[in-house]
Amino acid sequence: MKLLEDRILKDGDILGEELLKVDKFLTHQVDCQLMQEIGRVFAEVYAEAGITKVVTIEASGIAPALYTAQALKVPMIFAKKHKNMTMTEGILTAEVFSFTKQVTSTVSIVSKFLSSSDRVLIIDDFLANGQAAKGLVEIIKQAGADVVGVGIVIEKSFQPGRKLLEELGLEVTSLVRIKKFENDQLIFMEADA
Repeated sequence: MKLLEDRILKDGDILGEELLKVDKFLTHQVDCQLMQEIGRVFAEVYAEAGITKVVTIEASGIAPALYTAQALKVPMIFAKKHKNMTMTEGILTAEVFSFTKQVTSTVSIVSKFLSSSDRVLIIDDFLANGQAAKGLVEIIKQAGADVVGVGIVIEKSFQPGRKLLEELGLEVTSLVRIKKFENDQLIFMEADA
């Protein structure tokens, strides 16, 4: 997605050899127009897949997932990283290791929001090692629902996340794929959408 690549080049900050900071438009401050376009593109890719729910993990996946769900005209569910007092029954959980935060969290979705008749599209901001998406897949499978695909805003293709998800039999659609970080520059490869 050329619009997203251009925005990353303009406002993204490279931190070391594996981290890309995109807090100016995605992970802290959100560019709503860009997220709406991202949602439109994901919705176009999965328009014929019979999606009934879009699922993400809090917090940075919420904006692209919300706009994707809006474009598909289906509900969006986000897995919470901290169980609160109102989550009292029927909780589906998985352990998720965050590459960026270097911490493992138990993520949860209340089971009444997913059923065996659901066809789910997972949307997330980054794909690095694939642990967030894998955790969401575990939760969705606990509900008996089908994962139709995984939509990723920015994929770091030099890390093993895509391979992990494809080995689980999942279709992965990334809007931007980074081949490598080289001399404080990003080298992109052809994206899926």
